[in-house]
Amino acid sequence: MLIDTYGRVATDLRVSLTDRCNLRCTYCMPEEGLQWLAKPDLLTDDEIVRLIRIAVTELGVTEVRFTGGEPLLRPGLVGIVERCAALTPRPEMSLTTNGIGLERTAQALRDVGLDRVNVSLDTLRPEVFQALTRRKRHDDVLRGLQAAHTAGLTPVKVNAVLMPGLNDDEAPELLAWALENGYELRFIEQMPLDAQHGWKREGMTTAGDILASLRTRFTLTPEGNEERGSAPAERWLVDGGPARVGVIASVTRPFCRACDRTRLTADGQVRTCLFAREESDLRGALRSGAPDEEIARLWRLAMWGKKAGSGLDDPSFLQPDRPMSAIGG
Repeated sequence: MLIDTYGRVATDLRVSLTDRCNLRCTYCMPEEGLQWLAKPDLLTDDEIVRLIRIAVTELGVTEVRFTGGEPLLRPGLVGIVERCAALTPRPEMSLTTNGIGLERTAQALRDVGLDRVNVSLDTLRPEVFQALTRRKRHDDVLRGLQAAHTAGLTPVKVNAVLMPGLNDDEAPELLAWALENGYELRFIEQMPLDAQHGWKREGMTTAGDILASLRTRFTLTPEGNEERGSAPAERWLVDGGPARVGVIASVTRPFCRACDRTRLTADGQVRTCLFAREESDLRGALRSGAPDEEIARLWRLAMWGKKAGSGLDDPSFLQPDRPMSAIGG
């Protein structure tokens, strides 16, 4: 069991498979990209599967989310998913992706055991997509979403970040489109995880702004706190349901008290929080020949030290040294 001093138990593992990405989203990295991790620093496929096995069979993890960077850029992704699907007990497995390449991989991932996907799409306007991501790949993402739906990777969830002056007027349009296509939409507040450290709380599009915009077109009924549990999204029924929309308000409405996550970076570091500035090394233990029991002990020790909250409201808050692409979403 991965328990901390506040009684929270981590059962949800986020695994970054690579720090590389084929987009250059303005809220994540500069246009020229970043200095990627060297290949020897990355966990191998065998090391990733071993750590997931330890997490599932010895530490009580029941859900595994594959992230990046962009996880579809990991050559061994399908094999990793297949091997993790064979674990006993079998974890629920999902993937967070920008959707580029999903058109050609969705069915293969479903066939080896992936349960569902979260796809990032911030706008329905190709020109705004290009401004946000610095790439002309809007159609690729739409085709990837359709392929995921066709393959049965459902519910297909769409993650959208609204940026002032770019797409902050699109909330109702995005929700109408998601409802029409059978996708579950999640709006995510922009977080201080950009490589440029240019995030500012002032002027960001908040959960309150998003909900006010949605209510100009839809009736939203709170689903109820009892339904939320450790899920990061607060959810609302749309026009009486059953369709829902969620808002992940990590900045203005943090959910730290119910957090059930543990995170593994692409280079084998345990992170107790997305905003943590400290990491615990498991790669070194793996490569020095440590047995499973020792790796599990180190993981438990790392999670025991998890802080009460993200610290975003503390005036002394500092962004993580590593950007989102390096630490996983």
